[in-house]
Amino acid sequence: MRYRWIVWGAALVVGIGVGVGAAVATRGSGGTPVPSVPQSPADANPRLDPGTVMSGRAPGFTLTDQFGKRVSLASFRGKVVVLSFNDPECTTICPLTTTAMLHAKELLGAAGRDVQLLGVGANPVATQVKWVRAYSRAHNMMRKWLFLTGSLPQMKRVWKSYNIAAAVIQGMIDHTPATYVIDTHGHFSRLYISEMAYSSVSQLGEEMARSIAALLPSHPRIHDNQSLAPTKLLGPRRAVSLPRAGGGTVKLGPGTGAHLVLFFDTWESEVLDMQAGLESLGRYARAGLPPVVAVDEADVEASPAALGSFLHTLPHPLSYPVAIDASGRVADGYRVQDSPWLTLVSGSGRFLFYYDVAAKGWPSTSWLIHHVRVGLARAQG
Repeated sequence: MRYRWIVWGAALVVGIGVGVGAAVATRGSGGTPVPSVPQSPADANPRLDPGTVMSGRAPGFTLTDQFGKRVSLASFRGKVVVLSFNDPECTTICPLTTTAMLHAKELLGAAGRDVQLLGVGANPVATQVKWVRAYSRAHNMMRKWLFLTGSLPQMKRVWKSYNIAAAVIQGMIDHTPATYVIDTHGHFSRLYISEMAYSSVSQLGEEMARSIAALLPSHPRIHDNQSLAPTKLLGPRRAVSLPRAGGGTVKLGPGTGAHLVLFFDTWESEVLDMQAGLESLGRYARAGLPPVVAVDEADVEASPAALGSFLHTLPHPLSYPVAIDASGRVADGYRVQDSPWLTLVSGSGRFLFYYDVAAKGWPSTSWLIHHVRVGLARAQG
């Protein structure tokens, strides 16, 4: 995987930090962010953007969806539109954002029929329809949203009109992780900047659902009422027992010794050879070093059955356990910034090294053995 999504630096727009490198959706689009009051629990959650209130008309465009059909923003007048800019090869924030969008619509129940989910591609080197189709298929979203793309000149015009930065920097895709909520008349209502946080995906969905419900004529009741306050993370200094794929549990944290932990999702098979990578970890596991534990990020899987189906496609059962992190609190506690992501932790809970598989590719068995030994020696020195 050569590309991953990197959030641009922080910017302050009318006194509100929105975490992007450009003045997102302000002068260029005619939208004017308006400070929101009073403060809610989401405002105090560092892993959740509570959204920035906006005004002004959303710029129009016509692009091509994953089915090859032309689609215009204006065709959705009368519906609330949730518009997100996504890299179709992304393995970081994009899957979190699209999962949150789906969750928001589900929380609206029957009123969700008056909501249109739209994605717009944000990868300058993956603008063909095949890319938005592959992403939609991998995340089980083919019939749940429309993911739009066009020629590079067309995409650049849309990015500019929405103040989206999208570029290839040192071989990786860098773009603004913006999601807009647009009202039934085609006007901006709210802007969200997604955080790289697995534990707040469902919270972001609820926050979006509340914003959408306020714009629908029926003002539907949200079918959930979870807290938007910060959640406690489960890092390597905290004992945790996770469900194990196939039954049983997997323990991590104090008292379990050093571990090499792989965080992954099954949909990464679209961009990586997951079978080969998992088999290489099996070869490492036979070297007598700290054991491997694989952790599936279930909260951003395409379905609850995705992990089991994927494991059944492997030619041989894995020689190490696969745990299930349903809340994302373990991934955030272990500081996961991409997926797949390898990290070595000591028995005392120290981070000894990490390796970004998505950005660098699967490490060779010999490389991994060497660096695990170096990390352990450094911890003892």
